Amino acid sequence: MNALAELFPHVAQNWDGVLQATWETLYMVGASLFFSVLLGIPLGVLLVLTSPGHLVPMPWLNKLLGTLVNVFRSVPYIVLILWLLPVSRLLFGTSFGPTAAILSLVAGAAPFYARLVETALREVDAGVIEAARAMGASLWQIVIKVLIPEALPAMAAGVTVTGVGLVGYSAMAGVIGSGGLGAMAYNFGFNGFQNDTLFVATLLLILMVQLFQAAGDRIVRRLDKR
Repeated sequence: MNALAELFPHVAQNWDGVLQATWETLYMVGASLFFSVLLGIPLGVLLVLTSPGHLVPMPWLNKLLGTLVNVFRSVPYIVLILWLLPVSRLLFGTSFGPTAAILSLVAGAAPFYARLVETALREVDAGVIEAARAMGASLWQIVIKVLIPEALPAMAAGVTVTGVGLVGYSAMAGVIGSGGLGAMAYNFGFNGFQNDTLFVATLLLILMVQLFQAAGDRIVRRLDKR
C-alpha cells in the first residue's frame, strides 16, 4: 500500500474523489444509454417502416426523420453540449453536473443508435416479413414478433457500440463541468499537473470500456442462434 501511495500520491490523498468521479461516469453512461435505446428503437423502426418499398412507405416522414437524425449526428458533440446548455438549465435548473449532461449525451447517442437499429432491421430477410404478412399478421405483430426478434443480436451489438461511445462522450462532457472521470482527468490531472490522477482516470475509463465491450459481446453471442 505504501508503494502505491508513493507511486500515486494525489490519488491516494483523494481516493474518495476518484470513487465519486467513477460513480458519476457510470451514472451518466448508464442513464443516457437507457434513454438513448428507449428513443433509438422506435426511431429506427420508423425509419425502416416509412422507407420506400417497406411496410408503410411515407417518403415525407422518412425524409423528415432522416434529416433530423443526420443533423444531430453531424453536429460535433462538444458543440451539441453548448447548444443544449440553456435547455439543461431550463429542465434541471442547472447546466452543470452529471444529470444536466445526460440531455446532451442522449441527444448525441440516440440518433446514432437509431441508425444502428435501422441497419439491423434492414438485414431481416424480406421473405420472413412476407410470410408473416401472408399469415395475416398486423403491422404491430410484424414489428414485435418478426422484425425486432430477428434483428435482436445486431441491435444488442449496437447497444454495446453506443455505450462505448458514451463513455468517450461523458469524458468530453466532463471538460465543461459535468463531473466524472473526464472532469477529474482535466481539472486535477491536466490543469493541476497531477500526472498520477490523469493516469488513473484514463485507466479507469479504458477498463470501463473493456468491461462494457466484453459484457456486450457475451450477450450478443447468447442472443445469436445462427
